[in-house]
Amino acid sequence: MYSFMAGGLFCASVGNILLVVCTATDYWVQYRLQGALAHQGLWRYCLVGKCYMQTENIAYWNATRAFMILSALSCFAGIITGILSFAHPSTFERFNRSFAAGITFFVSTLFVLLAMAVYTGVTVNFLGKRFGDWRFSWSYILGWVALLMTFFAGIFYMCAYRMHGCQRVAETR
Repeated sequence: MYSFMAGGLFCASVGNILLVVCTATDYWVQYRLQGALAHQGLWRYCLVGKCYMQTENIAYWNATRAFMILSALSCFAGIITGILSFAHPSTFERFNRSFAAGITFFVSTLFVLLAMAVYTGVTVNFLGKRFGDWRFSWSYILGWVALLMTFFAGIFYMCAYRMHGCQRVAETR
């Protein structure tokens, strides 16, 4: 049980770091604009070495930002819950901290999936028609890796919950 929880905590910690890094960095998309290489993130865009804040209030950027922030916060809450499940198992019969941590990681996965889907859909339709030479960059890829890490953290904690339930049933016999 503790090895599943440790694996889940490792995946969640890496996932949360990746969520923060990919949300904060400026390399979600790279493209050529008037012969110069440009890149943009959720908060800034950079042209010829100078970066500018994105002041436009565009709905898909706002939605992606909000979902990424919610994902990082729920992943952090799951990490805290996961650490507490290490400290001492739940004293309540129907509430298990491993289960709560697993559900929190799945919620984080859902938020990052929504963020990535919104960003991908709009970016492909917008940049694909406007620019011929563009590509997703490393910040965007880190978002997808963070999705996998939070998903596997949820899987590990659900396995720990199942093992705890099996141990509890075996002890009552």
